[in-house]
Amino acid sequence: MPDPDFPSLVPVILSGGAGTRLWPVSRRAHPKPFMQLADGESLAEKTFRRAQGLVGEGPILTVTSRDYYFYTRDLYARLGASAGQARFLLEPMGRNTAPAIALAALSVQALRGPEAVMLVMPADHLVLDTQAFEQAVARATEVARQGLLVTFGMHPTHAETGFGYIQQGEPLAQGDGFAVAAFVEKPDFATAETYLASGEYHWNSGMFCFTAGALLAAMEAHAPEVLTAVTAIFDDLPADADPLEIPADPFADCPSISIDYAVMERARNTAVVPADFGWSDIGSWKAISELYESDEAGNRIRGKAVLVDAHDCFVQGEERLVAAVGVDNIVIVDTGDAVLVANRDQAQDVGQVVSQLHDLEHESAIFHQTVHRPWGSFTVLEDAPDCKVKRLVVKPGQVLSLQRHQRRAEHWTVVQGTAKVRLGDEELLLEQNQSTYIPVNTLHRLENPGAEDIHLIEVQTGDYFGEDDIERFEDIYGRS
Repeated sequence: MPDPDFPSLVPVILSGGAGTRLWPVSRRAHPKPFMQLADGESLAEKTFRRAQGLVGEGPILTVTSRDYYFYTRDLYARLGASAGQARFLLEPMGRNTAPAIALAALSVQALRGPEAVMLVMPADHLVLDTQAFEQAVARATEVARQGLLVTFGMHPTHAETGFGYIQQGEPLAQGDGFAVAAFVEKPDFATAETYLASGEYHWNSGMFCFTAGALLAAMEAHAPEVLTAVTAIFDDLPADADPLEIPADPFADCPSISIDYAVMERARNTAVVPADFGWSDIGSWKAISELYESDEAGNRIRGKAVLVDAHDCFVQGEERLVAAVGVDNIVIVDTGDAVLVANRDQAQDVGQVVSQLHDLEHESAIFHQTVHRPWGSFTVLEDAPDCKVKRLVVKPGQVLSLQRHQRRAEHWTVVQGTAKVRLGDEELLLEQNQSTYIPVNTLHRLENPGAEDIHLIEVQTGDYFGEDDIERFEDIYGRS
């Protein structure tokens, strides 16, 4: 049942983007929302928990991509999402926030009617004070029911050049909020200082609250080309599908524009609810470092590290020991396959590294050593010119696609569990310490028929080991 304080409220979680400024932990195949923070919980988990706190077992809609769907679905299930609570809209590609939110509004309207209130939240933002957050949502919901488009203005604690700002206007006649006088782009430092001193400006959090009907009416008035495109798409979607998967061709023709530019900066019925609930967009390694306690020298450490004559540094490692001597004000992040070393004051520039990695077609821009798949995961143990070695973990009841490879052979050895293997027209069961060989151009499939994970070592040999050397014939997860 929905929380009585938030009747007809539907949280909408936007989960996408690569989070390039947090490379090498955030990568396209496993981006920022899934990063674990100091307490061991990811931003996506925290966001879903906040949504559950508002609506109990009521519906929560997540707009994400097929690439992240299975991982997100399983994450929500571990958090106790009830049957039918976690609903999904799957984008085939990113077209910025306006098409995504418009599709979400159409979905919410179909589910709860045009008066249903939407709370739009990015999956990769941090909120430290949940009680203050819920109080702010209650105020915003009251304002949204008047037909206003509400944004949350975060109380600025310092002059910040990395955020957009909202100028506060006159108090609303009803409700605890203010009219929006202006939306302001990211300022230079001197301008940001004047904003801070005036007390009239708030950081733009990128969180919104409005009824589905009010948002769609604003889209019709200010971005009709977006609304026309997404309405045509939504009308063709099967009403009972779960998840709702958006087709690629018509969605590619949607204008790519943010909700801020498409609607919020053009509409006259906008409002801001000032709030202070420990919000951060976690947009850089400097922001991450500030979540950790520092020692007397100002150093913050996650993992195993030894620092000598070092000050104001942040070190995050995984398995390996990190040692640093005679350095100040730097970030060191070691993920096993990549190491980042950056000045803390230039942490916003890490995205330029990812751009260069994409130009070089380097896999570390996209994949970690451990890559998550709908059926489980694989970890690359060695990647050499003449062979590639992986450790596969297949979850109970899961099945890899029926596939073949043109340029590599594979040798599978089971180290834990019982694997069901199709090899050509033959099927066999492999127990612990048993193995099989898959020649080039041979149909094969791996399945876990048991109740525990399968762990399997895969040795690939040939002249090419890229993931695009997979020709799929059957796949229960709908991958091409």
